[in-house]
Amino acid sequence: MIHISESAAKQIIRLKDEGTNADSFLRVKVVPGGCSGMSYKLDFDQAQAATDKVFEEHGTKVVIDSKSLLYIAGMTLDYEGGLNGKGFTFSNPNASKTCGCGSSFGV
Repeated sequence: MIHISESAAKQIIRLKDEGTNADSFLRVKVVPGGCSGMSYKLDFDQAQAATDKVFEEHGTKVVIDSKSLLYIAGMTLDYEGGLNGKGFTFSNPNASKTCGCGSSFGV
């Protein structure tokens, strides 16, 4: 299970409305890289595999492949906007270390 904050859901919907197909959903993936070993990758996608896990909250759909879910189960996806906003943020209870920018982590 992952959680999607209301502000993240609003931003996902806004980005989707700006330029993606109406059938698109946000895919969250964990990929090797970054200063802490693993990075989060966000993309809009339309293809869903049978093994993907689907999470819906605040009117938006987020899909995660089963391998990535092992690293981010329990995570909260948030969005911080404004002048000093960081964009999408990840509160991951599985991360034993994170980088200063918050986009990579280690377990």
